Amino acid sequence: MENTTRVWRLFFAVGLFAIAIQELINKDFVLVMLPAGFPEWLSNRLIWDWIFSLPLAIATICIILEIKSRPISLIIGGVLLLLVILFQVPGQHTPMVLAFWVNPLKELTLSGGAFLAAGSLARENKVSSLENFLEKLIPAGKYFFAITMVIFGYSHFLYRDFVVMLIPNWIPGHLFWTYFAGGALMAGGLGIISNIKRRLAGNLLGIAIFIWFIVLHIPRAIADPHRGNGNEITSVFEALSFSGIAFLIGRKKVKS
Repeated sequence: MENTTRVWRLFFAVGLFAIAIQELINKDFVLVMLPAGFPEWLSNRLIWDWIFSLPLAIATICIILEIKSRPISLIIGGVLLLLVILFQVPGQHTPMVLAFWVNPLKELTLSGGAFLAAGSLARENKVSSLENFLEKLIPAGKYFFAITMVIFGYSHFLYRDFVVMLIPNWIPGHLFWTYFAGGALMAGGLGIISNIKRRLAGNLLGIAIFIWFIVLHIPRAIADPHRGNGNEITSVFEALSFSGIAFLIGRKKVKS
């Protein structure tokens, strides 16, 4: 069990590491980390990008190599949650349109993944006051993920025509798979929230997202790596991280 849990943490950390490296290469934040043009005082985004992305890359390497993984995961979770609260939420100019909440929800999910990664690691005897505070958020990690899955599932029905276009042409029955994926995301998320078959829900979501990572996201990134400042590449690593988060929920006992 511990070996597989290590793999799921690796999925999460590698995905987040790749996003940090992408930001350094692009010399700007990806939208899943900060909304475009907000806040205005971050006018020199290159400097702030390096201040944020380089430590994030180093921190994820520490998780991969299992160097102080638990406190570092907690800090990552706390920082990402702060970014959601302080920047993503106030940066929404059209809050009544669900599509514009995609990136804030993704960042909330990554924050939850960091807390879940921390929760999958043994607690040291002596911890700092900051770590002691942040570990209280570990149980929230599964809800951050599950709420996002429910909303994303609902969006498959709300934005059906857009989602249909994302399915590869070689797969028949685009409308069926759109509805099936939306229903599966909602069912999995609700199962985690209600703690009904939580492990099964987490594992099935992990399998589904990993399949989409292989079948959908990688081919789209290869076909158009430059669209939206590399948005398709970002989606690849988001999917890898999300699958790891789902498997952490399914494989490792989560505090409730």
